Amino acid sequence: MRINRKNKRFIYLISPTNIKNINFYNKLNQVLSSKKVSFFQLRLKKENRKKKIIIANKIRKICKKYQVKFLVNDDPIFAKKINADGCHLGQKDMSILKARKILKNKIIGITCHNSINLAKKAVADGASYLAFGAFYSSKTKKIKYKASLKILSLAKKLTNTPVVAIGGIKDTNYKKLLLNKANFLAISGYIWNNKKLNPKEAINKLI
Repeated sequence: MRINRKNKRFIYLISPTNIKNINFYNKLNQVLSSKKVSFFQLRLKKENRKKKIIIANKIRKICKKYQVKFLVNDDPIFAKKINADGCHLGQKDMSILKARKILKNKIIGITCHNSINLAKKAVADGASYLAFGAFYSSKTKKIKYKASLKILSLAKKLTNTPVVAIGGIKDTNYKKLLLNKANFLAISGYIWNNKKLNPKEAINKLI
């Protein structure tokens, strides 16, 4: 299966939900050195704010080194505080319009699940990218919404806003999403929780 792809940096990498081990930063360096990652999203659900700031500052420096955009999940105020490149919002988070007042012209992406109506609203509100999914089953996050490949073509007819595919993406299924015009693939568990491959080996299988 061959793909004509101008974008070699097609991976939108999401952090593990816990970052306790100092080895994580070495692994992140190795993964980002592949030059396949455009975005890195920090998604820590249970960490206190003080530790989140320490972790975020370390990751931001590594992202800058490899020219990767550093985003924060859910929290535009925190994104501004640590000088991230932007923020990702879920449907239950702050609105794009409010987040835009805080982050100005920085990146603000939004989850659209499997809904073209949510995508239309996000485009009207000035979202930087639209995230659809889940396309496949995932151990990282409980799936409430299942998306089909058809949503990608509908989104492409609607807008030029970049599209991010999410949910259970790995080396055996990622090409289908790229062939259906997803701009970026959001990946987490395949890289960080892979029982067969270390993070560097895992990302090297995505070509």
